[in-house]
Amino acid sequence: MSPSVTPRTSRGRLARHLGVLLAVGVVITGLVQVAPSPTPHALDPRITSIMRKPDYRYARWGLLQRNPETGTLTQSRNAGEFFIPGSTAKLFSVSGTWHTLGGDHRFITPVHAVGQRHNTTLKGNLDLVAQGDLTLGGRTRKNGTVAFTAVDHTYANAVPGATLTPQDPLAGIDQLARQVRHSGIRRVDGDVVIDARLFRPDPVLVPTPTPLIINDNVIDLLTSPGARAGAPAGLDWRPKVAPYHVTSAVRTVAAGKPADISVSSSADGTRIRLSGTIAAGSAPVLRVSAIKDPNAFGRTALIEALKRAGVEVRAKAIGPNPARQLPKSYQGVPTVARYTSPVYAEYAKLILKVSHNLGANLGVCLMATGTGSSNCEDGFPVLATFLDHAQVERKAVQLADGRGGNPADRTTPRALAQILTYWQHTSEAQRFRTSLPVLGVDGTLADSCRGCPSRGKVFAKTGTAAGGDALNDRLAVGAETAAGYLETRRGHFDVFFAGVNGASPPSAAVNGVLAIGNDVADVAAYLQQQASGHH
Repeated sequence: MSPSVTPRTSRGRLARHLGVLLAVGVVITGLVQVAPSPTPHALDPRITSIMRKPDYRYARWGLLQRNPETGTLTQSRNAGEFFIPGSTAKLFSVSGTWHTLGGDHRFITPVHAVGQRHNTTLKGNLDLVAQGDLTLGGRTRKNGTVAFTAVDHTYANAVPGATLTPQDPLAGIDQLARQVRHSGIRRVDGDVVIDARLFRPDPVLVPTPTPLIINDNVIDLLTSPGARAGAPAGLDWRPKVAPYHVTSAVRTVAAGKPADISVSSSADGTRIRLSGTIAAGSAPVLRVSAIKDPNAFGRTALIEALKRAGVEVRAKAIGPNPARQLPKSYQGVPTVARYTSPVYAEYAKLILKVSHNLGANLGVCLMATGTGSSNCEDGFPVLATFLDHAQVERKAVQLADGRGGNPADRTTPRALAQILTYWQHTSEAQRFRTSLPVLGVDGTLADSCRGCPSRGKVFAKTGTAAGGDALNDRLAVGAETAAGYLETRRGHFDVFFAGVNGASPPSAAVNGVLAIGNDVADVAAYLQQQASGHH
């Protein structure tokens, strides 16, 4: 994709671009150019041509390609130096969580009946004990796999083309409610309480994981153009849970004009308003708004689901989560419903395919809970121990989160190659490899190199770190990276890293960042073609 030419943007617009980019996990950083080290093999001239583009005049490139079976090094450029990893850092956090939980681990979320049963009436509370289930049924297909799109809805406010999966975000909540009714309860003379004591939300991790997550803790807002210019735009939103309410002042403008839709909300997040314009005849445009209190939201959602299932709850549906009513333990307390998630490997695939920031940070908290701690920071020693086990040079990795969005995050290409090599020597090598985006096929690489010879032969986690260059009124790409596997011949895979730090697209248009991402994808494709003899 080539960057589009756009008029010079105002300081306010640049600030808005910076704001949304920061929201999806990018950072501003200073970079120092370092002379490249010699490479074992000559670079494909197509790669050299990319590196000489004006966008990379002050940038530093890193390359590494190695055969994990023989150890043969094909390419190495700055491979032992720190790079801003962007979301390639997720290779470490997801690997640590996968190893800690196991790829076949399932999250079982129970609902307990706390109190006394009198026929069909519960004199007491229903407590949903949150287990850190990333989707709680909201993306689960009938075959047990987890659905995703090329551009995830969590990126809708920053990246063009975000779309929704068709599954009902409240599917797991509805299933729990039906099970409560099937247990024989028809009335709850008490309250519904969300037990979120599994771990304490850590504001250092942004986005901040919570033990209960419904629809990634966002409300989806879908705007459709009206029949003609000047007509009000159509609006749909989900999940519809009280007291959340959405209004729209978006108007339809002439065909061909760009969409310009902004979202604002009340302090508690329950009153959401859309404003701006959408072009006649265009595709619907997705935006999202944050759920500020996931526990109160989940409590109301479950009370409403119970009502749909035929269970009456005496307590008012709208209100704060009464956590003070939770018991010290559930020993001897009956379980009246439980939701069982897909296996963790499916969640890992979601996180890696779409670069799911919340899920990657959640992994840090889940590694902590495995030790009995409710402090998410205790997940990092678990990750450190795993990296030692995986023979990753741990001091060559700096992480302050699970997603690769903290300004402190750094790694060397060699360390990324080491974690990738670890997986190749396990029984889950194929399962892990196919969890990564596949060039020209799916995930964040779906739209790259669709017609090239490397389509389907590059499996790689991508990463972006970008921010606003206010001095020059443009975006600055701190990092654009890719790390994964190149199929050199059938059944044989080299591990690789390709990435650049310090690129400078010409304007504040987001398309400039996407173009740099395509360049990195092309570099990966040319490495694969050179290794497989396809030039």
